[in-house]
Amino acid sequence: SILAVSTEGQKEVIGIYFGENEGAAFWRSVLADLRHRGVQDILIACIDNLKGFAEAVEDLFPQTEVQLCLVHQMRNSMKYMNWKDLKPFVRDLKQIYKAVNAAMGLHYLEEAEKKWGSKYSVIFKSWRTNWERLRTFFNYSPAIRKIIYTTNPIESYHRMVRKVTKTKGAFSSEDAIVKQIYLATINANTRWQGTMFGWTTVRTELTLKYADRLNK
Repeated sequence: SILAVSTEGQKEVIGIYFGENEGAAFWRSVLADLRHRGVQDILIACIDNLKGFAEAVEDLFPQTEVQLCLVHQMRNSMKYMNWKDLKPFVRDLKQIYKAVNAAMGLHYLEEAEKKWGSKYSVIFKSWRTNWERLRTFFNYSPAIRKIIYTTNPIESYHRMVRKVTKTKGAFSSEDAIVKQIYLATINANTRWQGTMFGWTTVRTELTLKYADRLNK
């Protein structure tokens, strides 16, 4: 599913896609469809670190800044942690994305790696490999950071869809499932018709940073 925030600060699910394999080809087809339907530009794309997704965004929308979901990065890191290390390790990792800027975030990453790296090298390999796309949100003020650091808004929509489909019991066909998802999406978009809280501040910052693109 693709959730967009317009320049007017309104959230809307603008695409629901089904595929057996969510690989690079799938994501390219999704983004190509969005372009075909009229999406001309994307300022910031907050995405999960799914295979080929970031590359597809950067290929089809080369001006877009990609932010990998930090919540998912944390969850993936936690899968490798010994339960005894969980609390102190998570506390150290949280300092990375709570830092005031990217330089300090990298500093905290290096400090955490000194402390835990010998035991959890696989975790730090992931953070290092993905750092350029994990650090994107540091380019913005806290008002925008809290919007783009996680894909939680679309996850909330997915939970709502799962709730609707589970309560309906068995479906007679795939079309029946799609219909229920479509109706749930219409309901979600209706609930989101208002402007996001604090959007005036966000819009001002985006206008200053992307004036040439927003005024097209």
